[in-house]
Amino acid sequence: MSEQPQCVTLGLAPSFGFGDRIGLATPGHVVAMQRSANGIEPIFPQQSIREMTRTQRTPQQVMDDALNGAKSAGWEGRIGADADHLKTPEDVDVTAAVGFTFFTIDPSDDVDQKADDYDEATLREKFESARESAPWYESYLGKSIDLPSGSKVELDEQACMRAAVKYGSAIQRALHLGDHIKSVHEAKNGDYEIELSVDETDQPTTLAEHYIIADQCLQGGMKLVSLAPRFIGELEKGVDYKGDVAALEASLNDHAAIAEMLGPYKLSLHSGSDKLSMYAALARATKGRFHVKTAGTSYLEALRVVARHDEALFRRIVQFGRDRYDIDKATYHVSATNDAVPTADGLDAKKLEQVYLECWADVPQGVGFTEPGRQILHCTFGSTLTDPELGPAVRSVLESHPDTYTEVLADHFSRHLEALAAGM
Repeated sequence: MSEQPQCVTLGLAPSFGFGDRIGLATPGHVVAMQRSANGIEPIFPQQSIREMTRTQRTPQQVMDDALNGAKSAGWEGRIGADADHLKTPEDVDVTAAVGFTFFTIDPSDDVDQKADDYDEATLREKFESARESAPWYESYLGKSIDLPSGSKVELDEQACMRAAVKYGSAIQRALHLGDHIKSVHEAKNGDYEIELSVDETDQPTTLAEHYIIADQCLQGGMKLVSLAPRFIGELEKGVDYKGDVAALEASLNDHAAIAEMLGPYKLSLHSGSDKLSMYAALARATKGRFHVKTAGTSYLEALRVVARHDEALFRRIVQFGRDRYDIDKATYHVSATNDAVPTADGLDAKKLEQVYLECWADVPQGVGFTEPGRQILHCTFGSTLTDPELGPAVRSVLESHPDTYTEVLADHFSRHLEALAAGM
């Protein structure tokens, strides 16, 4: 009997995170990697504290499900493990204890989300109170940095003040958590790496903000391997990138130049599920130094198995999702509305799957899904999986049809991996 695989740090290798909210998806993830890895390394155990809370799973369960799934499917390569969206030292403690190796710090609670909209008078007023949390302010003021991409990072007074107001406290929170992650691993003589998430904002991360945030974290001794900015365009859950891909690639070139100059560290794409149309641009701009994070899309593929093997149950889940959507979508970046998507009534089985999950047969090569019905099902995963009837019923269908689940996942993620490889 082969030994249980162990999770390791992946460093600057291109990497792909496969979130699994049910605990049965890893065999399908492994087959996708076996078919289409193209040098990309996998993170199989990946879950945020928020997702664990919503699905009532523990860090140990997430780790066990992923590693047992990888072992049963014959995976023999390296595996990373992402403790995602960590906000407190307690979050770090419970995930480090079970062997996670990649720690994603999320300081978004300390970001001033309104900072981009302040007029100059308001900004100056806010800056007075934020000054203490940004001791670095003077050291950047007036600098202009030439990037290899041809752009400049202009650290003028406005840019530095806005960065201080928007991110001063968040940088302090990130450094505090980074120090805690370091001390936990020094105590057990374990290896680790850190990703910083600054993508959960309404406005894109400016080059000045990226530069200051990353530089401060690195100066503070953070073992930063990856940073997730908020990119231009719309990165909604469950659907492809919405925006001008050429403009995005130009912006990615600039962000990648900063990552190369200061680090190097990887650029990370959160809400990366189904963003196939931007993958090649991401891989090109970063020269293969990227991380992509997915989660909800494996759950939607689980529902595809339900749609094909238990149509009545799928209809119940669709109606339940519609009933819960307006409540559950509160913490997600989505634009779908119930009114924009037909109810299940009157739709035959094939049309029902097309409307709520979409089908690859209906999508051109190299792009992802765009149907708004996906967002309704995506946002309501926690309510569905913890429902006393629906949750066990979904699991039962997946356990009864493991080959279907493995194949739809393998097909789904092979397309993701191949789209990334097209830019490498």
